[in-house]
Amino acid sequence: MCIFARLHGALKASTKKVIEVGWVLQTDSASFIWEAPRPVSRPESARPHHAKSVMFCPAVVDHEARLFEVTCPVELRLGFAFTEQGEPVLIDRLGDQSPVRRRHLNQMISIVAQKEWRHPKRPIIQIMTPYTFLADDPVYLTQLPPFLHYRDPALPGVMIGGRMPIDVWPRVLMWAFEWFDTSKDVILRRGEPWFYARFENPNPAQRIRLVEAQLTPELKEYFNGLNGVANYVKQTFSLFSIARQRRPKQLLVKATR
Repeated sequence: MCIFARLHGALKASTKKVIEVGWVLQTDSASFIWEAPRPVSRPESARPHHAKSVMFCPAVVDHEARLFEVTCPVELRLGFAFTEQGEPVLIDRLGDQSPVRRRHLNQMISIVAQKEWRHPKRPIIQIMTPYTFLADDPVYLTQLPPFLHYRDPALPGVMIGGRMPIDVWPRVLMWAFEWFDTSKDVILRRGEPWFYARFENPNPAQRIRLVEAQLTPELKEYFNGLNGVANYVKQTFSLFSIARQRRPKQLLVKATR
């Protein structure tokens, strides 16, 4: 069956008006620093006075309705340097005034191995997050920089995004950053928009509803099958067929509070 026939069948079979996407934190400590993902909003926008305002544009409205933002959990000011031996290192510019203890900072942030950089003069750093998004319906997640947020000063590089099917491959997310101008510090502010999650499903007429999910034993077992696979295979997406075979019928169980 061709891909177009399969897509037509999915559109025809799905009668839901709303698709639920779950979010869960995979962490055993300090979970309170990680805010719940939330819909992107523009609170600074004034009420439009014209019928043709961009705020009424259906393309803009539909696009922004699929965006959810994750805020930064910590205050950081990072510098970059090479040691005398040529090894790349991060510098905590806040020093003793930093709200994050050095040991925990080292656990949270890492520099990607220099031979894995996309450009020899542009370091890539990663910050681990506990955020995982999942769905029981076909949904793709695209991780994006917070392009609707005006930032001053701008970051001296670009966030590296990604796209994955979260009904099959609900991986924990990282904040990856390619540092173009290492003479400038990377300044992160707690509570500021950090990255966006955009959700796409086969039927564009269906709305997306974000809900908190339970970390059930079945979900934990499925996560364990995903974790660390990049250490063993080159193309992790080649494991989709195995993931589908071992996937429990239901991943998303809504949390009750």
